[in-house]
Amino acid sequence: MLKNINPIVEPELLFMLAKMGHGDEIVFSDIHFPAYSCGDYVLQARGCEVSDLVEAVIPLIELDQYVPDKVVMMATVGDDVHPPGLIEEYISKLPNNTEISFIDRFAFYERAKSAKCIVVTGTTRKYGNIILKKGVTPIL
Repeated sequence: MLKNINPIVEPELLFMLAKMGHGDEIVFSDIHFPAYSCGDYVLQARGCEVSDLVEAVIPLIELDQYVPDKVVMMATVGDDVHPPGLIEEYISKLPNNTEISFIDRFAFYERAKSAKCIVVTGTTRKYGNIILKKGVTPIL
C-alpha cells in the first residue's frame, strides 16, 4: 500500500498522473460531460465529486507555472450561471492564488480532446468540469 495518497485516487488515475509531462492536461468532469465523445482515455470516479478529486490530486502534481490558464473551467452559456458556491469550492482546493480561466463550452470540448485523460465524477452540478495543466516539479 502506498502511504499519503488519498484512496479516491484510483491506481489507473495515479498511473495516468505519473505518465503526464509538463503541459499535459487532465479533465475532471461532471456526470453530464460527453467524455467518450471527447476523449480517448476515460476513467470513472463516480463515487466522488470533482472538488474531492482536485483536492486529492493537487498534492501529487505541480500545476504549470508558466501559463495563465493552468486551471480552466467552462464558461456559462446564455443566461445560465454557475451553481452557487461551485467556483469558490474549486478555488479552495487549489494552491493559494491560483486563478481559474473560463472558456466557451465548445472550446472546452476541443481542449478536452487533447487531454491525456478525462475522469468522470459523480458531480451533478452543471458546469462542474475543470481542466488542470501539469507543470514541472521544482528541484529542491
